[in-house]
Amino acid sequence: MTRTLDLTDPATGEVSGTSPVAGQSDVDAAVAAAARAFTGWRRSTPAQRQLALLKIADALEARAGEFADLEVRETGKIRSVVVDEEIPECVSALRFFAGAARQLEGTAAGEYTAGHTSVIRREPVGVCAQIAPWNYPLMMAVWKIAPALAAGNTVVLKPAETTPSTAVRLAEVAAEFLPDGAFTVLCGDRDTGRALVRHPRVDLVSITGSTRAGIDVATVAAADLKRTHLELGGNAPLLVFPDVDLASTAEGIVDAAFYNAGQDCTAGSRVLVHESIHDEFVAELTKVAAARTPGADFGPLNSAAQLARVEGLISRLPSHARIETGGTRFGSRGFFFAPTVVSGLRQDDEIVQEEIFGPVITVQSFPDEPAGVALANGVPYGLASSVWTRDLAVAARVSAELDFGCVWVNTHGPLVAEMPHGGFGHSGHGKDLSAYAFAEYTRVKHVMTRFA
Repeated sequence: MTRTLDLTDPATGEVSGTSPVAGQSDVDAAVAAAARAFTGWRRSTPAQRQLALLKIADALEARAGEFADLEVRETGKIRSVVVDEEIPECVSALRFFAGAARQLEGTAAGEYTAGHTSVIRREPVGVCAQIAPWNYPLMMAVWKIAPALAAGNTVVLKPAETTPSTAVRLAEVAAEFLPDGAFTVLCGDRDTGRALVRHPRVDLVSITGSTRAGIDVATVAAADLKRTHLELGGNAPLLVFPDVDLASTAEGIVDAAFYNAGQDCTAGSRVLVHESIHDEFVAELTKVAAARTPGADFGPLNSAAQLARVEGLISRLPSHARIETGGTRFGSRGFFFAPTVVSGLRQDDEIVQEEIFGPVITVQSFPDEPAGVALANGVPYGLASSVWTRDLAVAARVSAELDFGCVWVNTHGPLVAEMPHGGFGHSGHGKDLSAYAFAEYTRVKHVMTRFA
């Protein structure tokens, strides 16, 4: 009998459904189907792969309401945000990679030793095992399957155990346009994921998740020398210089910090403010944050475990920290947390060093540009960051010094399909989105021919 997991609506805390847990035999069957499909899909023309992805994009766009209902039920997100922002981004990514399938560039053929012509081929890697997170279940599934399929690979995707439904529905929609086995979804828990990662027929493993999960995946994959693509945690610094407009900057930062209840690897939660405007800016930031309402402006945390994790970080705050607003659970139903601002923090405090993944903003002050950069870089993560200033010279210098894969200036969070997303250090390696992501799912082969 197949084991199942309860699915919980985080807005109510009530069970909303169940999900099967795939075992080893299910993993074996899915990978075998992907391997069979790969023999044909790798030989499909770029135009054929493009057409399939465009049809998937059209179908997702046409059924946006259906996908939104599933996403909201398992994440508690604000429905309008899913419909107006997240699903259009999913459609955009599918269409971008559909175009990328026909734009693969290579080195020109040439003679690099007498009588021999060299050609560089870019080929698909093979069967890709992909693991998606619970904070953006549909979007991260799309970010993973689109470049992989566009390059001619086949995919077995495992969604997060708390949010599987949109990935399952995406596979059902895509099945009309793809060969059997080219894209399969396996529901399950961590053991399912480990079985998929260690499968000997898997050629590449991609995960979006926590740093701990990424280390686990990399360790298992290393035993078989599998390629890995790791998009992991973040702890983004936002450096605020004294020449900014306080009100508009505070609004922008709160938007960046509380989007998706702060459950975002790029969340703008670690604010570093020049000491000359610190007190005034903290007051403005607190005013803006306190005006946001859980359930109206952002949704709940994903689970009781995630709520407990955020509550634990707050409960362990050192005595020198000050909670300016929030700091508690919001309401008695579901997993909502009040918008929170914490000031008076030091660099080695747990809540500064750890990724929060909740609607919490921490504030530190810095005396000058080098000190601000040192605080920004003084964490293990290297995914995203931002600089807030009217001085273009400051923006140019600081953005060059920040050790993060993405730097925004006077904004924080926008992503587009044409530009890469990925980090350094404990934020992993590899890029999502853009031509760089497409290249992640290819391998390079040199073919040399001797002409007598």
